This record gives sequence, structure tokens and C-alpha cells, in this order.
Amino acid sequence: MQINVNTDRTIQNHQGLDEHVESVVRGSIDRFGDHITSVEVHLSNENKEKHADGGNSVMMEARVRGYQPIVIHDHSDDLRQSIKNAGGKLARALDSAIGRLQDKNKHATPAVDDPLADKHLTDS
Repeated sequence: MQINVNTDRTIQNHQGLDEHVESVVRGSIDRFGDHITSVEVHLSNENKEKHADGGNSVMMEARVRGYQPIVIHDHSDDLRQSIKNAGGKLARALDSAIGRLQDKNKHATPAVDDPLADKHLTDS
């Protein structure tokens, strides 16, 4: 699973921030790793002022094999808290979406032949 971190001009991107985002994302959704090809993370500050407190926004978009992308948003005064909250939201959204996808695939596969059903057909 590839994780890409993007920031707007109001967030200073540095190695520590990238590592923190990757750690949170992997910790939140690693169990879905076989289903996810990539995650795009966008960080911004809605106040549009460098180093201003508040208004931090996180958007995460997970690309899921066989399903539409899953997108979540979170806003918080603290960027790290917003990243953590977004990771939790993404995990819940993926749990729901992948569950639906697995249910859909389960219903699409042919049922195993029931030996008793065959017996009833031949007894007629």
C-alpha cells in the first residue's frame, strides 16, 4: 500500500510529519492492506495563515480494489489530533465498504450444490 502525503502552502511539510501520517494511516488501516492500493492524504489549514492555530483539515482518500475510492475529512485545532481522528474515520469507512464488497462477492458466487436438492430432483 502506497501512502502519499500532500500539504498546501500553509502547512510546513517535513520528514517527521510524513512519518507521523504514514504511521497513523498504517496503524489504522493496515488490516485492509490486501484491499487497498494507495492512500492520498491532504493536509491544510483553513485559516490560510502559516503557523496559525485552528482550522486544520485532513482529507484521506483510499483506493480500494474493486470498489470506488473512500474519502473522509476531519477538522481540528490540532493537526496531529486531526490526523489521528481521520485515521479512525477511514478505518470505520473501510470496514463498512469492504464488508459490503465481500457480501456482494459472496452473493455473486454460485452456491455449493446441496446433495439433498439433487436427490429431490431425481425422486420425482
